[in-house]
Amino acid sequence: MNESLSRLLQRRSVPSRWLGEPGPSEQEIETLLRVASRVPDHGKLVPWRFILIQGEGRQRLGSVLAEAFQADNPGADAEKVAVERERFANPPLVVAVVSRVVPHVKIPDWEQVLSAGAVCMNLLNAATFLGYGASWLTGWAAFDRRVLDALGLKPDERIAGFVHIGTAKETPSDRDRPRLEDIVTRF
Repeated sequence: MNESLSRLLQRRSVPSRWLGEPGPSEQEIETLLRVASRVPDHGKLVPWRFILIQGEGRQRLGSVLAEAFQADNPGADAEKVAVERERFANPPLVVAVVSRVVPHVKIPDWEQVLSAGAVCMNLLNAATFLGYGASWLTGWAAFDRRVLDALGLKPDERIAGFVHIGTAKETPSDRDRPRLEDIVTRF
């Protein structure tokens, strides 16, 4: 088995809180995004884009989350608000993959959404191949209009995922995977 397949078979999500410095260099980020964008895209619509959240941007986004969380949970204690404020603080890089459907007579919405999902998966795999830990998350922030507005999303755009990337402080144990005989049928 070649090294690439071996790494794919070992890929697992690393919890965001376990990701830290060092993060990808600017050259590595460019490579990650180039790999991520090499996905099926019928009609060359490019129904996705990237927002890089790094450096102080992580704290700015954390402030947006804390404020929105407090507004929705006025009785929340300081610890819970702090969790939201720190949600994007650990990984040195978070890539928000933004999905949008481009109206098209031949290309269904579903295929465009799947293309954005493929971008997220390629990004995870590229991070793994570069030796970084990563996880693809959404959570309430991906669906909250205040957060989306702060990130500059248009009304017709959604977050397909926040892909957290950094150096894994710990290696998570592998989870149970489905047995092929349980998920495969032949026609």
